[in-house]
Amino acid sequence: MLSRQLGKRLLAYETPFYLYDTALLRQTLESVVYESRRYDYKVHYAIKANYDDRILSIIREFGLGIDCASGNELRKAIETGFDPKGIVYAGVGKRDHELRYAIEQNILAINCESVEELEVIDAMSREMGRTTDIALRINPDIDPKTNHCIDTGQADSKFGISYEEVLDNVNHIKGLRNLNIIGLHLHIGSQIRELHVFENMCNKVNVIVKNLTALGFELRFVDVGGGLGINYDMPENEPIPNFASLFAIVHNHLDIGDREVHFEFGRAIVGECGELITKVLFNKTTATGRRLAIVDASMTELIRPALYGSYHNIENITSEEEAMSKYTVVGTACESTDVFDENVGLRKTRRGDLLTIKSAGAYGMSMASRYNLHDIPSAVYGDDFE
Repeated sequence: MLSRQLGKRLLAYETPFYLYDTALLRQTLESVVYESRRYDYKVHYAIKANYDDRILSIIREFGLGIDCASGNELRKAIETGFDPKGIVYAGVGKRDHELRYAIEQNILAINCESVEELEVIDAMSREMGRTTDIALRINPDIDPKTNHCIDTGQADSKFGISYEEVLDNVNHIKGLRNLNIIGLHLHIGSQIRELHVFENMCNKVNVIVKNLTALGFELRFVDVGGGLGINYDMPENEPIPNFASLFAIVHNHLDIGDREVHFEFGRAIVGECGELITKVLFNKTTATGRRLAIVDASMTELIRPALYGSYHNIENITSEEEAMSKYTVVGTACESTDVFDENVGLRKTRRGDLLTIKSAGAYGMSMASRYNLHDIPSAVYGDDFE
């Protein structure tokens, strides 16, 4: 963990800030590239996880494509130099101007999530004198065994088109002449740690591909999404996710002929390389005896605990005390839910100590807000200390 190595050197920076271990990021990218090339799999980075410019420049060096979930993410990917033919664009509610921009950029595929979206893109493409490459995002109705707030592939989810609706509209969809349906996209959820879930996904994909092929769809690729989880409990024990096992499972269970297989990873690539460094402002004890460590970060810098009830490991990186105490670590926002964790075991914590909130490389900076007119934190990079 980089903050442990740097310790009190980090006191020189204004808190809170994001600390990025760029060496670990490169090691993670080396792993995903090496393991994916064993099967000739294509990997896209889900830019929603973290769109920091330095992070993106490193990811671009390793040749990954980009998975976008908004028009601005698509524009960011284009403007930071990613190859449009490595970009896919999903999202249930794409605005008209976003769709027109995507059509103009001639990206790999727009992942369509409703029959009406297919109709709209077909009409726009006809007006623009184009034929647009798209993928059908199918809802596979799979329980990913993860936090219900971040599952995306169950039957009642807002994401994707139901397989039954596609079957009911086959002739209509095939009749949209300004669309070129080149792919199939599925995504079952995020932070998946039970890898057997991916076996079930592969079995469903096999059936869907076989049936759609029989109906005349010519699919060039199948995008099976991402969702591979990281170790929030003990990040030091697993700094790089197990890409090898996931790819082996897909290789052994996916049966789609010679079509390309694509993945989208966000959290798995950047999650463990980031920490949120925050300073203790005050200590106090409530009337019920609960000991609080009040820090200068809040839900505005890392909303996941308040939004999802998510866990992040916390550590005091500057205290020299041996004694441990239990603290509830709370932030500065004017919200009762602005709590990072309850009953955290920390070395005795005093005003001015630095705490690290680990595994904050994904969905920290990218979900930050200016609520209470907080400033957006700066970033510090491991490369700066070499």
